[in-house]
Amino acid sequence: MPFVQPLAQDANPEVKALAEFFNETLGFCPNSVLTMQHRPAIAKAFIQLNMAVMENQGRVTSALKRLIAYVSSHATGCRYCQAHTIRAAERYGADDAQLQHIWEYRTHPAFNEAERAALDLTIAASAVPNAVDEAIQQRMHEHWDEGEIVEIMGVIALFGYLNRWNDSMATTLEEGAVMSGEQLLATDGWSKGKHI
Repeated sequence: MPFVQPLAQDANPEVKALAEFFNETLGFCPNSVLTMQHRPAIAKAFIQLNMAVMENQGRVTSALKRLIAYVSSHATGCRYCQAHTIRAAERYGADDAQLQHIWEYRTHPAFNEAERAALDLTIAASAVPNAVDEAIQQRMHEHWDEGEIVEIMGVIALFGYLNRWNDSMATTLEEGAVMSGEQLLATDGWSKGKHI
């Protein structure tokens, strides 16, 4: 059962207008946002941050951003965000081989060295305590420019917030997210957990 009940989608007109963004990314407005709107300023700021972080600036594609978000969410154990991010990765055209072999990214030919560096950074930056070291930073600089590194870290940091929010709130998973989790993650042991 959720810690705080989400409000109706039309509880705040400004939040509702901004939340249209999620209809493209997920096909629905997440219950996390509907819960945040108990304090509309938080919901609005979160949606604007999400839009800024997920905007494409070049080589860090929408699909890669969602795979980074998935790996970060998996590292922290948030099943709610795992289902959302794998759904979004598929909706944004992540390669089937990458979706199926995400945990073999270090060796699987579906991933290039730049993606491997970004996913290694993701795991290290999502760890507590933080495990980003000079070797990871150096590998990132070999493959990504500083603006791209900021984009990648933006995704990791955004999902650090969401992972803590949704796991602490026991946010209820939406039907579409459950479907994606069961289709794409169940073979790896994913379940709804407390997000029912």
